[in-house]
Amino acid sequence: MYVGTLSFDLLLGDVRSLKEKRSVVKPIVAELQRKFSVSAAEVSGQDLHRRAEIGVAMVSGDQGHLSDVLDRCERLVAARPEVELLSVRRRLHTDED
Repeated sequence: MYVGTLSFDLLLGDVRSLKEKRSVVKPIVAELQRKFSVSAAEVSGQDLHRRAEIGVAMVSGDQGHLSDVLDRCERLVAARPEVELLSVRRRLHTDED
């Protein structure tokens, strides 16, 4: 069993309120969940207007499949024009860890 996680540190564009922030972050989280069947959520910085951290996690029996899905998640977030991807942290765990 393999568990993979991604943590995206995002700088949001012209966002002036938490309501505007939600209108940017929520669709990204929903698209990750819908397209890739991963667990995704905003995990930090909920009280900051222009910053967000989104966490993604997935479990798989095949390490190659897991890496492929995480790569596609990263490309999806990086391609979003309304956010700037500042950093990505990736971790892979096995049941032996």
